[in-house]
Amino acid sequence: MYKIKTYQYSIALAVCLTVAGCKTPAPEAAVTTSAPVPESFGSTTQAQDANNNTAALNWKDYFKDQNLVDLIDVALKNNQELNITLQEIEIAKNDIRVKKGLLLPTAGLRAGAGVEKVGRYTSQGAGDATTEIKPGVETPDPLGDFTISAYANWEVDIWKKLRNSKKAALNRYLATVEGKNFVITNLIAEVADSYYELMALDNQLDIVKQTIKLQTNALEIVKVQKQAARATELGVKKFEAEVLTSQSMEFDILQQIKETENKINFLLGRYPQEIKRTNNTNFLSLLPAVVTSGIPSQLLQNRPDVKQAELELVASKLDVKVARAEFYPSLDITAAIGVNAFKPSYLFTMPESLLYSLAGDLVAPLINRNAIKAEFASANARQLQALYNYDRTVLNAYLEVSNQLSKIENLQKGYDLKSKQVDALNTSIDVSNDLFKSARVDYFEVLMTQRDALEAKLELIDTKKEQLNAAVHVYRDLGGGWK
Repeated sequence: MYKIKTYQYSIALAVCLTVAGCKTPAPEAAVTTSAPVPESFGSTTQAQDANNNTAALNWKDYFKDQNLVDLIDVALKNNQELNITLQEIEIAKNDIRVKKGLLLPTAGLRAGAGVEKVGRYTSQGAGDATTEIKPGVETPDPLGDFTISAYANWEVDIWKKLRNSKKAALNRYLATVEGKNFVITNLIAEVADSYYELMALDNQLDIVKQTIKLQTNALEIVKVQKQAARATELGVKKFEAEVLTSQSMEFDILQQIKETENKINFLLGRYPQEIKRTNNTNFLSLLPAVVTSGIPSQLLQNRPDVKQAELELVASKLDVKVARAEFYPSLDITAAIGVNAFKPSYLFTMPESLLYSLAGDLVAPLINRNAIKAEFASANARQLQALYNYDRTVLNAYLEVSNQLSKIENLQKGYDLKSKQVDALNTSIDVSNDLFKSARVDYFEVLMTQRDALEAKLELIDTKKEQLNAAVHVYRDLGGGWK
């Protein structure tokens, strides 16, 4: 009776300790909540229309230059960074298979052989010495051990630990897919940027060559004037220096062209070769693509980096559930069936050689749970980190679009003013040359006029390039290009 009560008390104590051991801390709540996305981008010219968003356009429809389209098409096939990202997707996909496999029982075959010699004066040795395998046949000494069996092991997912781990892996796989889409949008934008930069450099090179020709003509004029005693050697040397400066600038631009071509070739995953581009004579007449921004909340669906951050946040929440489940008891079921004998010839003697087993283990952490607590705390921290990263990504996406829309408006105004400046300076060059020929102005005014005109023309080309790039960037920032 006393033994029965002691046994009952022991069971009750074990249950209480198990319940106490299974007590888990609650997940840590976020200290901040995500702020709602504003209803508009603050642009004065953009109408807010959810049904009209440039991001919905395919990149082949957005870019009208066929040479640029061909370059982007090659980049999407050969770019090394994109190919590396595709392998990351494969890695994440395999991780799902690993997590899925943990949900299923593991099974295998086992074969073994061994020999055992025990002391005669032991309980096992004494028992074996007095035991007959068959009438008149003693137990062999030493005793062999031959086994052929099938075994299985299964962790029953009673707390959804394994299922949540699989869901987390699935969300991370989807996040890598969005990461690939983000690489695509940036790759398209980078190729387009470099292409327009190359066209701008071509135009700047033409402007410099025209300026050199103009300066050379002015140099010849001042040389003639010197011979007629209407100019000095100082004027001649000043014009020579200006010509040499422009010639030096020509080689600087040629080097920039080479580097830009190689940059494009790198993005296309190929060795250096000439980049085919549209005739550069009409560069200033190119018009940036018309952009419609839609509404800010569409960034949550269109921006791959926002969707990637959201999926990472979902995965981190599941990680917290997985870490929390470690505090609960785990149930393992093991089973085996096979044959076992001390001689190979007896292995298939039934039912004497048959063996089988079935067991279930319920194990719960009770003492020294510091490692589990630490992992749970880390999972909470990673969850908060993912939340802050999501908020930051959404904020950054909104600000990028807002900046680009404002830039498009201001660049257009600046381009109009810069065009008028170039027209005025072109006229001033003709006027200064006529006045210089008639000795009504000195060489210094001619030089300054030509220099100002050259700078203004180069700046105008830069402004046009920035306009084209801004249209590319806003397309990327709205989430276009990957669809």
